Amino acid sequence: MPASGRWGGMLVTDSLLLDYKRCQRRAHLNTHGAMEERRPERDFLLKLRQESQRHIQEVLTTQFTDYREPETPTTLWQDRARETKTLMAQGVTCIYRGYLSHSLPINFDGEELEPLELLGHPHLLVKVPGRSRWGNWQYRPISIQLGRRPKPEYKILAAFYAQLLAVYQGQLPQKVEIILRRGNAYTVDLLEWLPRFHQTLADCVQTLSQPEEPEIFISRQRCNLCHWYDHCYAIAQEQQHLSLVPGVTPSRYESLQTVGVLTIDSLAQMQTHQVAELMGTAIAEQLQQQALALVEKRAMVKEKKVYPLPRSPVELYFDIEAEPERNLDYLLGVVVVDHGQKTEKFYGFMAKDPEEEGLIWQEFVQLIQTYPSAPIYHFSEYERETIKRLGKLYGTPVKVREEILEQCFDLHHYVVNHVICPVESYSLKSLANWLGFQWRDAQASGDQSVCWYDNWLTTGDRQFLELILRYNEDDCRATWVLKDWLTEFLGGSTIQQTPLTPSKSSSI
Repeated sequence: MPASGRWGGMLVTDSLLLDYKRCQRRAHLNTHGAMEERRPERDFLLKLRQESQRHIQEVLTTQFTDYREPETPTTLWQDRARETKTLMAQGVTCIYRGYLSHSLPINFDGEELEPLELLGHPHLLVKVPGRSRWGNWQYRPISIQLGRRPKPEYKILAAFYAQLLAVYQGQLPQKVEIILRRGNAYTVDLLEWLPRFHQTLADCVQTLSQPEEPEIFISRQRCNLCHWYDHCYAIAQEQQHLSLVPGVTPSRYESLQTVGVLTIDSLAQMQTHQVAELMGTAIAEQLQQQALALVEKRAMVKEKKVYPLPRSPVELYFDIEAEPERNLDYLLGVVVVDHGQKTEKFYGFMAKDPEEEGLIWQEFVQLIQTYPSAPIYHFSEYERETIKRLGKLYGTPVKVREEILEQCFDLHHYVVNHVICPVESYSLKSLANWLGFQWRDAQASGDQSVCWYDNWLTTGDRQFLELILRYNEDDCRATWVLKDWLTEFLGGSTIQQTPLTPSKSSSI
């Protein structure tokens, strides 16, 4: 446990500890940052919170109906913790949203300082046979999480609850559980995870006691939903931080630092032999070229031998909107470009009800079979995997599925293997924005589309369907823009790229 005067008076909650495990900088900013620099919470985070609460209620309804919740408001956390202890002493069968707190005395060089306050609120405290200061019963904590697997941060929190509970009842709980999605239960090994919790707590307090913010490292997938993203990203840009270079992982970043490569400029100018021994010549050259593309703001050919893109008088651009948690693909969008007729048309096959997924799949197959020789351009492996899944699920003949898959062409795979672009991410949005394409709704994203679909199912307001269709069509058109640029940049196509006459979109 920490024992320095700088740590006095600090409150460490389970939420703060969870933030720390996910990002040290986020935990520090949540404690010390200026609230006006936080961006508003995105709809997708609110959706996740609602899903989490529904999951908790489902577990309560199916497994723990006989529970009590402390009446003290959560804002009065010390009083709520005392009420929780009283309920435990009374032998209440199950306590929902109880609070566990502990003041850790701090003594430094003989001087007593303000204690370190620890606060946890496990979802459930369940009475079980055993020994405790109250008699022949004790409590075990249960944490209810939305994830599908027991992540390390979940286990750290479970060990935190076990440690706090041991203070209350005089005994470590015999069993600590995490209930995951679909009711899957996982038992945490306290022999392994209690020491990890203590180390995490000490590291967290040490970090939070410092006035300086922990160093930035931008990770698109991890950082995108964080309310401090704009704040951190602005600093990263100002610093020319290496994490803005695609391919620079945390371990590669550390390696680059050891040889004095600290900015995008210095990475672009380095001699590859400087880091070749640390990460291999191929990776060193790739990172240097990527940095050079960013500095010089130009694209470069990655390989001398580049196979040409498929050529056809008719081209299809395909994009899917899906909700993984429902295992549902609710929109299959296709832009049909007919170069001969100089026309283009968008088809949006929308499942207005989740039960319509099979229907929109059949409509999609009928459209594709109308153009058996047309390449289907898409931007991820997900489209191919979805064709396999839906085709098998809804009984599409194997020959038909194979023919559709043979038409598919993944532009993401093509880009990352043949081109180095001056972008910070090889996402469709990043590449298309660099090429000058703009989505009609600037804040639209795959996550936002999922929220719009949930709003449609909840309210029946058709404006949410229109927003989804518009976003999906823009994704298809962005794929088209990327394909045309690749064709021109790599010198690929014999089809004359004349202006096309748009025809009315078809949203089904």
